[in-house]
Amino acid sequence: MAEISKVVLAYSGGLDTSVILRWLQETYGCEVITFTADLGQGDELSAARASAENMGAAQIYVEDLREEFVKDFVFPMFRANAVYEGTYLLGTSIARPLIAKRQIEIAQDVGADAVAHGATGKGNDQVRFELGYYALNPDIRVIAPWREWSLNSRSALVDYAESNQIPVPRDKRGEPPYSTDANLLHVSYEGKALEDPWVPPDEDMFTRSVGPESAPEQPTWIEIGFEHGDPISIGDKTMSPATLLAALNQVAGANGIGRADIVEGRFVGMKSRGVYETPGGTVLLAAHRAIESITLDRAEIHLKDELMPRYAELIYNGFWWSPERDMLQAAIDKTQASATGTVRLKLYKGNVIVEGRQAPNSLYNKDIATFEADQVYNQADAEGFIRINALRLRALKEQRG
Repeated sequence: MAEISKVVLAYSGGLDTSVILRWLQETYGCEVITFTADLGQGDELSAARASAENMGAAQIYVEDLREEFVKDFVFPMFRANAVYEGTYLLGTSIARPLIAKRQIEIAQDVGADAVAHGATGKGNDQVRFELGYYALNPDIRVIAPWREWSLNSRSALVDYAESNQIPVPRDKRGEPPYSTDANLLHVSYEGKALEDPWVPPDEDMFTRSVGPESAPEQPTWIEIGFEHGDPISIGDKTMSPATLLAALNQVAGANGIGRADIVEGRFVGMKSRGVYETPGGTVLLAAHRAIESITLDRAEIHLKDELMPRYAELIYNGFWWSPERDMLQAAIDKTQASATGTVRLKLYKGNVIVEGRQAPNSLYNKDIATFEADQVYNQADAEGFIRINALRLRALKEQRG
Protein backbone atom coordinates (compact mmCIF):
# COMPACT_ATOMS: atom_id res chain seq x y z
CA MET A 1 0.00 0.00 0.00
CA ALA A 2 1.40 3.37 -1.03
CA GLU A 3 2.32 5.70 1.81
CA ILE A 4 -0.13 8.47 2.66
CA SER A 5 1.41 11.86 3.35
CA LYS A 6 -1.58 14.21 2.97
CA VAL A 7 -5.30 13.62 3.44
CA VAL A 8 -8.17 16.03 2.83
CA LEU A 9 -10.85 15.31 5.42
CA ALA A 10 -14.49 16.39 5.11
CA TYR A 11 -14.69 17.99 8.53
CA SER A 12 -17.75 19.11 10.48
CA GLY A 13 -15.99 19.76 13.78
CA GLY A 14 -18.31 17.31 15.54
CA LEU A 15 -17.36 14.27 17.56
CA ASP A 16 -16.94 11.84 14.66
CA THR A 17 -14.71 13.94 12.44
CA SER A 18 -12.64 15.23 15.37
CA VAL A 19 -11.87 11.67 16.40
CA ILE A 20 -11.13 10.84 12.77
CA LEU A 21 -8.68 13.73 12.50
CA ARG A 22 -6.69 12.42 15.45
CA TRP A 23 -6.96 8.81 14.26
CA LEU A 24 -5.63 9.73 10.80
CA GLN A 25 -2.66 11.51 12.36
CA GLU A 26 -1.85 8.52 14.57
CA THR A 27 -2.60 5.73 12.10
CA TYR A 28 -1.08 7.14 8.93
CA GLY A 29 1.36 9.67 10.37
CA CYS A 30 0.12 12.08 7.74
CA GLU A 31 -0.82 15.73 7.43
CA VAL A 32 -4.56 16.25 7.65
CA ILE A 33 -6.11 19.10 5.71
CA THR A 34 -9.64 19.83 6.87
CA PHE A 35 -12.41 21.04 4.59
CA THR A 36 -15.62 22.45 6.02
CA ALA A 37 -18.30 23.53 3.56
CA ASP A 38 -20.58 26.33 4.67
CA LEU A 39 -23.90 25.09 3.28
CA GLY A 40 -25.96 27.09 5.72
CA GLN A 41 -25.57 24.99 8.86
CA GLY A 42 -25.10 28.06 11.04
CA ASP A 43 -23.05 28.62 14.18
CA GLU A 44 -21.07 25.39 14.05
CA LEU A 45 -18.73 26.78 11.36
CA SER A 46 -16.62 28.92 13.70
CA ALA A 47 -16.46 26.01 16.12
CA ALA A 48 -15.25 23.74 13.32
CA ARG A 49 -12.35 26.06 12.50
CA ALA A 50 -11.35 26.37 16.16
CA SER A 51 -11.58 22.63 16.62
CA ALA A 52 -9.42 21.95 13.57
CA GLU A 53 -6.79 24.38 14.87
CA ASN A 54 -6.79 22.74 18.30
CA MET A 55 -6.47 19.30 16.73
CA GLY A 56 -3.39 20.30 14.75
CA ALA A 57 -4.77 20.31 11.21
CA ALA A 58 -2.03 21.10 8.70
CA GLN A 59 -4.34 23.36 6.67
CA ILE A 60 -7.90 24.48 7.24
CA TYR A 61 -10.44 25.26 4.53
CA VAL A 62 -13.79 26.76 5.51
CA GLU A 63 -15.64 27.91 2.40
CA ASP A 64 -19.00 29.58 1.83
CA LEU A 65 -20.75 27.44 -0.79
CA ARG A 66 -24.32 28.42 0.05
CA GLU A 67 -25.18 30.09 -3.23
CA GLU A 68 -23.62 27.33 -5.32
CA PHE A 69 -25.38 24.72 -3.19
CA VAL A 70 -28.84 26.16 -3.70
CA LYS A 71 -28.43 27.34 -7.30
CA ASP A 72 -26.63 24.32 -8.78
CA PHE A 73 -27.87 21.46 -6.61
CA VAL A 74 -31.06 22.24 -4.64
CA PHE A 75 -32.91 24.14 -7.37
CA PRO A 76 -32.22 21.57 -10.14
CA MET A 77 -33.52 18.87 -7.79
CA PHE A 78 -36.69 20.85 -7.07
CA ARG A 79 -37.30 21.33 -10.79
CA ALA A 80 -37.84 17.57 -10.74
CA ASN A 81 -40.14 17.72 -7.66
CA ALA A 82 -37.89 15.01 -6.23
CA VAL A 83 -39.18 13.17 -3.15
CA TYR A 84 -37.72 9.86 -1.95
CA GLU A 85 -40.21 7.20 -0.86
CA GLY A 86 -43.01 9.72 -0.92
CA THR A 87 -41.76 11.81 2.01
CA TYR A 88 -38.03 12.63 2.15
CA LEU A 89 -36.94 15.87 0.44
CA LEU A 90 -33.32 14.66 0.15
CA GLY A 91 -31.68 17.38 2.24
CA THR A 92 -28.61 15.35 3.22
CA SER A 93 -28.35 13.52 -0.09
CA ILE A 94 -28.13 16.64 -2.25
CA ALA A 95 -25.32 18.18 -0.17
CA ARG A 96 -22.88 15.30 -0.63
CA PRO A 97 -22.02 15.74 -4.32
CA LEU A 98 -20.97 19.37 -3.78
CA ILE A 99 -18.81 18.50 -0.75
CA ALA A 100 -17.19 15.65 -2.70
CA LYS A 101 -16.54 17.95 -5.67
CA ARG A 102 -14.81 20.60 -3.61
CA GLN A 103 -12.86 18.01 -1.61
CA ILE A 104 -11.42 16.55 -4.79
CA GLU A 105 -10.50 20.03 -6.04
CA ILE A 106 -8.69 20.82 -2.77
CA ALA A 107 -6.88 17.47 -2.87
CA GLN A 108 -5.58 18.36 -6.31
CA ASP A 109 -4.57 21.87 -5.23
CA VAL A 110 -2.58 20.72 -2.17
CA GLY A 111 -1.18 17.54 -3.71
CA ALA A 112 -3.00 15.20 -1.31
CA ASP A 113 -2.72 11.44 -1.67
CA ALA A 114 -6.18 10.71 -0.32
CA VAL A 115 -9.53 12.03 0.84
CA ALA A 116 -11.46 10.92 3.92
CA HIS A 117 -14.98 11.23 5.29
CA GLY A 118 -16.76 10.54 8.56
CA ALA A 119 -19.64 8.44 7.25
CA THR A 120 -20.28 5.12 8.96
CA GLY A 121 -20.16 1.74 7.27
CA LYS A 122 -23.90 1.35 7.84
CA GLY A 123 -25.07 4.51 6.14
CA ASN A 124 -25.79 6.01 2.75
CA ASP A 125 -23.28 8.85 3.02
CA GLN A 126 -20.25 6.61 2.56
CA VAL A 127 -21.69 5.65 -0.83
CA ARG A 128 -22.60 9.21 -1.78
CA PHE A 129 -19.19 10.63 -0.91
CA GLU A 130 -17.19 7.88 -2.54
CA LEU A 131 -19.22 7.66 -5.74
CA GLY A 132 -18.60 11.40 -6.05
CA TYR A 133 -14.89 11.05 -5.38
CA TYR A 134 -14.40 8.31 -7.95
CA ALA A 135 -16.60 9.98 -10.57
CA LEU A 136 -14.45 13.12 -10.33
CA ASN A 137 -11.05 11.47 -9.80
CA PRO A 138 -10.98 7.74 -10.63
CA ASP A 139 -7.49 7.32 -9.11
CA ILE A 140 -8.07 8.99 -5.74
CA ARG A 141 -7.37 6.99 -2.57
CA VAL A 142 -10.29 6.99 -0.13
CA ILE A 143 -9.96 6.47 3.61
CA ALA A 144 -13.18 5.52 5.43
CA PRO A 145 -12.20 5.19 9.12
CA TRP A 146 -15.50 3.66 10.23
CA ARG A 147 -14.68 0.68 7.96
CA GLU A 148 -11.11 0.41 9.21
CA TRP A 149 -10.85 1.11 12.91
CA SER A 150 -11.96 -0.86 15.96
CA LEU A 151 -14.24 1.92 17.27
CA ASN A 152 -17.44 0.10 16.42
CA SER A 153 -19.98 2.09 18.45
CA ARG A 154 -20.88 5.61 19.53
CA SER A 155 -19.87 4.82 23.11
CA ALA A 156 -16.44 3.58 21.94
CA LEU A 157 -16.05 6.83 20.03
CA VAL A 158 -16.83 8.85 23.16
CA ASP A 159 -14.32 6.81 25.18
CA TYR A 160 -11.62 7.42 22.55
CA ALA A 161 -12.39 11.14 22.51
CA GLU A 162 -12.19 11.47 26.27
CA SER A 163 -8.91 9.55 26.44
CA ASN A 164 -7.44 11.86 23.79
CA GLN A 165 -8.73 15.13 25.31
CA ILE A 166 -11.14 15.67 22.45
CA PRO A 167 -14.20 17.65 23.61
CA VAL A 168 -17.42 15.63 23.54
CA PRO A 169 -20.53 17.71 22.73
CA ARG A 170 -23.38 17.44 25.22
CA ASP A 171 -27.06 18.20 25.01
CA LYS A 172 -29.19 19.96 27.62
CA ARG A 173 -29.29 16.78 29.68
CA GLY A 174 -25.51 16.39 29.66
CA GLU A 175 -25.61 13.55 27.12
CA PRO A 176 -24.02 13.23 23.68
CA PRO A 177 -26.50 14.89 21.27
CA TYR A 178 -28.46 13.40 18.42
CA SER A 179 -26.51 12.75 15.25
CA THR A 180 -27.46 15.70 13.05
CA ASP A 181 -26.74 17.06 9.61
CA ALA A 182 -27.70 20.63 8.76
CA ASN A 183 -27.66 22.81 5.67
CA LEU A 184 -29.86 25.47 4.12
CA LEU A 185 -32.34 22.88 2.91
CA HIS A 186 -32.84 20.86 6.09
CA VAL A 187 -31.76 19.51 9.46
CA SER A 188 -31.74 15.76 10.11
CA TYR A 189 -31.75 13.93 13.44
CA GLU A 190 -30.81 10.31 14.09
CA GLY A 191 -29.80 8.10 17.01
CA LYS A 192 -30.58 7.96 20.72
CA ALA A 193 -34.32 7.46 21.38
CA LEU A 194 -35.06 7.89 17.66
CA GLU A 195 -33.72 4.40 17.01
CA ASP A 196 -37.08 3.13 18.29
CA PRO A 197 -39.63 4.07 15.59
CA TRP A 198 -42.44 3.99 18.18
CA VAL A 199 -40.88 6.70 20.37
CA PRO A 200 -41.79 10.26 19.30
CA PRO A 201 -39.03 12.88 19.05
CA ASP A 202 -38.49 15.36 21.86
CA GLU A 203 -39.92 18.78 21.10
CA ASP A 204 -36.74 20.49 22.31
CA MET A 205 -34.76 18.64 19.65
CA PHE A 206 -36.08 20.82 16.81
CA THR A 207 -34.20 23.97 15.81
CA ARG A 208 -35.89 25.34 12.67
CA SER A 209 -39.59 25.04 13.33
CA VAL A 210 -42.21 25.32 16.02
CA GLY A 211 -44.76 22.57 16.46
CA PRO A 212 -47.97 23.21 14.49
CA GLU A 213 -49.89 23.60 17.74
CA SER A 214 -47.52 26.43 18.74
CA ALA A 215 -47.75 28.24 15.40
CA PRO A 216 -49.60 31.57 15.12
CA GLU A 217 -53.39 31.56 15.21
CA GLN A 218 -53.49 33.73 12.08
CA PRO A 219 -52.30 32.51 8.65
CA THR A 220 -49.37 33.99 6.76
CA TRP A 221 -49.72 34.66 3.04
CA ILE A 222 -46.74 34.75 0.69
CA GLU A 223 -46.23 34.98 -3.05
CA ILE A 224 -43.33 33.19 -4.75
CA GLY A 225 -42.21 34.24 -8.21
CA PHE A 226 -40.73 31.65 -10.58
CA GLU A 227 -38.60 31.98 -13.69
CA HIS A 228 -37.97 28.86 -15.78
CA GLY A 229 -38.80 26.64 -12.82
CA ASP A 230 -36.61 28.33 -10.23
CA PRO A 231 -37.92 30.63 -7.48
CA ILE A 232 -36.58 34.17 -7.84
CA SER A 233 -38.68 36.31 -5.50
CA ILE A 234 -40.86 36.43 -2.42
CA GLY A 235 -43.50 39.11 -2.76
CA ASP A 236 -41.99 42.01 -4.68
CA LYS A 237 -38.44 41.30 -3.49
CA THR A 238 -36.05 39.52 -5.85
CA MET A 239 -33.51 37.39 -3.99
CA SER A 240 -30.46 35.25 -4.63
CA PRO A 241 -31.05 31.48 -4.38
CA ALA A 242 -29.53 31.06 -0.90
CA THR A 243 -31.18 34.21 0.47
CA LEU A 244 -34.57 33.11 -0.84
CA LEU A 245 -34.34 29.62 0.67
CA ALA A 246 -33.22 31.07 4.01
CA ALA A 247 -36.20 33.43 3.98
CA LEU A 248 -38.59 30.58 3.19
CA ASN A 249 -37.10 28.56 6.05
CA GLN A 250 -37.81 31.37 8.48
CA VAL A 251 -41.42 32.05 7.50
CA ALA A 252 -42.30 28.38 7.07
CA GLY A 253 -40.64 27.28 10.30
CA ALA A 254 -42.49 29.98 12.23
CA ASN A 255 -45.74 28.47 10.93
CA GLY A 256 -44.93 24.92 12.00
CA ILE A 257 -44.18 23.64 8.50
CA GLY A 258 -41.67 21.07 7.32
CA ARG A 259 -41.29 18.35 9.95
CA ALA A 260 -41.15 14.74 8.78
CA ASP A 261 -40.67 11.54 10.79
CA ILE A 262 -39.52 8.86 8.35
CA VAL A 263 -38.48 5.22 8.29
CA GLU A 264 -36.60 4.98 5.01
CA GLY A 265 -35.00 2.17 3.03
CA ARG A 266 -31.28 2.86 2.92
CA PHE A 267 -29.29 2.02 -0.21
CA VAL A 268 -27.10 -0.35 1.85
CA GLY A 269 -30.15 -2.47 2.64
CA MET A 270 -31.43 -1.65 6.13
CA LYS A 271 -34.33 0.47 7.27
CA SER A 272 -33.48 3.59 9.26
CA ARG A 273 -35.57 6.09 11.18
CA GLY A 274 -34.78 9.78 10.76
CA VAL A 275 -36.55 12.99 11.67
CA TYR A 276 -36.20 15.97 9.36
CA GLU A 277 -36.97 19.67 9.32
CA THR A 278 -37.31 21.06 5.78
CA PRO A 279 -39.52 24.14 6.19
CA GLY A 280 -38.55 26.17 3.13
CA GLY A 281 -38.29 23.12 0.91
CA THR A 282 -41.78 21.96 1.85
CA VAL A 283 -43.20 25.32 0.76
CA LEU A 284 -41.07 25.39 -2.37
CA LEU A 285 -42.24 21.95 -3.51
CA ALA A 286 -45.91 22.92 -3.21
CA ALA A 287 -45.32 26.21 -5.01
CA HIS A 288 -43.35 24.62 -7.84
CA ARG A 289 -46.00 22.01 -8.50
CA ALA A 290 -48.59 24.80 -8.56
CA ILE A 291 -46.76 26.81 -11.21
CA GLU A 292 -46.28 23.66 -13.28
CA SER A 293 -50.00 22.95 -13.08
CA ILE A 294 -50.77 25.93 -15.33
CA THR A 295 -47.62 26.07 -17.48
CA LEU A 296 -46.88 22.43 -18.37
CA ASP A 297 -48.91 20.21 -20.65
CA ARG A 298 -50.68 17.21 -19.11
CA ALA A 299 -48.35 14.74 -20.81
CA GLU A 300 -45.28 16.65 -19.65
CA ILE A 301 -46.48 16.61 -16.03
CA HIS A 302 -47.39 12.95 -16.12
CA LEU A 303 -44.09 11.89 -17.65
CA LYS A 304 -42.20 14.01 -15.12
CA ASP A 305 -44.13 12.31 -12.33
CA GLU A 306 -43.19 8.91 -13.76
CA LEU A 307 -39.50 9.85 -13.95
CA MET A 308 -39.36 11.52 -10.56
CA PRO A 309 -38.98 8.41 -8.35
CA ARG A 310 -36.05 7.24 -10.45
CA TYR A 311 -34.45 10.68 -10.30
CA ALA A 312 -34.96 10.88 -6.52
CA GLU A 313 -33.48 7.42 -6.08
CA LEU A 314 -30.38 8.40 -8.07
CA ILE A 315 -29.79 11.36 -5.75
CA TYR A 316 -30.54 9.35 -2.60
CA ASN A 317 -28.15 6.60 -3.68
CA GLY A 318 -25.32 8.98 -4.58
CA PHE A 319 -25.42 9.04 -8.38
CA TRP A 320 -25.56 12.82 -8.88
CA TRP A 321 -22.48 12.69 -11.11
CA SER A 322 -23.83 9.83 -13.24
CA PRO A 323 -24.73 10.10 -16.95
CA GLU A 324 -28.26 8.90 -16.27
CA ARG A 325 -28.87 11.78 -13.82
CA ASP A 326 -27.52 14.21 -16.42
CA MET A 327 -29.88 12.71 -18.98
CA LEU A 328 -32.91 13.01 -16.72
CA GLN A 329 -31.92 16.54 -15.71
CA ALA A 330 -31.77 17.62 -19.36
CA ALA A 331 -35.29 16.30 -19.95
CA ILE A 332 -36.62 17.88 -16.77
CA ASP A 333 -35.02 21.25 -17.51
CA LYS A 334 -36.51 21.24 -21.01
CA THR A 335 -39.98 21.28 -19.45
CA GLN A 336 -39.13 24.27 -17.27
CA ALA A 337 -38.75 26.74 -20.14
CA SER A 338 -42.38 27.82 -19.66
CA ALA A 339 -42.54 27.46 -15.85
CA THR A 340 -42.57 31.20 -15.17
CA GLY A 341 -45.16 32.96 -13.02
CA THR A 342 -46.34 33.57 -9.47
CA VAL A 343 -47.90 31.34 -6.81
CA ARG A 344 -49.80 32.61 -3.77
CA LEU A 345 -49.76 30.40 -0.66
CA LYS A 346 -51.34 30.41 2.77
CA LEU A 347 -49.17 29.02 5.58
CA TYR A 348 -51.11 27.91 8.62
CA LYS A 349 -50.25 25.57 11.48
CA GLY A 350 -48.11 23.13 9.53
CA ASN A 351 -50.11 23.39 6.30
CA VAL A 352 -49.09 24.81 2.93
CA ILE A 353 -52.23 25.80 1.01
CA VAL A 354 -52.05 26.98 -2.59
CA GLU A 355 -54.54 29.82 -3.04
CA GLY A 356 -53.61 31.22 -6.44
CA ARG A 357 -51.33 30.85 -9.41
CA GLN A 358 -50.81 32.95 -12.54
CA ALA A 359 -48.40 32.88 -15.47
CA PRO A 360 -47.91 34.93 -18.62
CA ASN A 361 -48.02 31.78 -20.76
CA SER A 362 -50.61 29.84 -18.76
CA LEU A 363 -52.23 26.89 -20.52
CA TYR A 364 -55.34 27.34 -18.43
CA ASN A 365 -58.13 28.78 -20.63
CA LYS A 366 -61.18 29.99 -18.74
CA ASP A 367 -63.19 30.14 -21.98
CA ILE A 368 -62.73 26.37 -22.38
CA ALA A 369 -62.92 25.32 -18.72
CA THR A 370 -66.04 27.36 -17.82
CA PHE A 371 -69.28 25.67 -16.78
CA GLU A 372 -71.15 28.51 -18.41
CA ALA A 373 -72.14 28.65 -22.07
CA ASP A 374 -69.19 28.86 -24.44
CA GLN A 375 -68.44 28.89 -28.16
CA VAL A 376 -65.21 26.89 -27.94
CA TYR A 377 -66.04 23.40 -26.73
CA ASN A 378 -68.79 21.27 -28.25
CA GLN A 379 -69.92 18.94 -25.47
CA ALA A 380 -71.50 16.57 -27.99
CA ASP A 381 -67.98 15.73 -29.24
CA ALA A 382 -67.36 13.88 -25.97
CA GLU A 383 -69.72 11.06 -27.00
CA GLY A 384 -67.50 9.87 -29.84
CA PHE A 385 -64.38 10.28 -27.70
CA ILE A 386 -65.90 8.08 -25.01
CA ARG A 387 -67.22 5.44 -27.42
CA ILE A 388 -63.82 5.06 -29.09
CA ASN A 389 -62.06 4.70 -25.73
CA ALA A 390 -64.72 2.22 -24.58
CA LEU A 391 -64.39 0.04 -27.68
CA ARG A 392 -61.75 -2.31 -26.28
CA LEU A 393 -63.51 -2.53 -22.92
CA ARG A 394 -66.77 -3.56 -24.61
CA ALA A 395 -64.92 -6.11 -26.74
CA LEU A 396 -63.23 -7.57 -23.66
CA LYS A 397 -66.56 -7.93 -21.87
CA GLU A 398 -68.19 -9.59 -24.86
CA GLN A 399 -65.39 -12.15 -25.30
CA ARG A 400 -64.47 -12.87 -21.68
CA GLY A 401 -67.70 -12.20 -19.90
